[in-house]
Amino acid sequence: MQIALHYICFVEISFYGLLACFFAAFASQLNVGKISSEKAILLSVLCVLFIYLKNWMRYNGKRRTILNAKSKRQKLQPWKLIVLPLACIVLALVFFQAI
Repeated sequence: MQIALHYICFVEISFYGLLACFFAAFASQLNVGKISSEKAILLSVLCVLFIYLKNWMRYNGKRRTILNAKSKRQKLQPWKLIVLPLACIVLALVFFQAI
């Protein structure tokens, strides 16, 4: 259960990192005013904490047992579980270089 929680958090954080890098690159191409690096780091840390706590509350306890009872088991291919966060990170790095 803990591995699944950490994986979901990792995928969600990597996806939001991809979106942040995309919008930062887009804003830099349009010469839009930027926030300071300290504020950006603080905002990123707060977003990561919020995502982790949100997922922890969502996937633990009574709600998780109800979701497990209602869901049908699907066979997932392991390569898809690995490629999704890696693709988000690679694309985020590409957009980060465009800043």
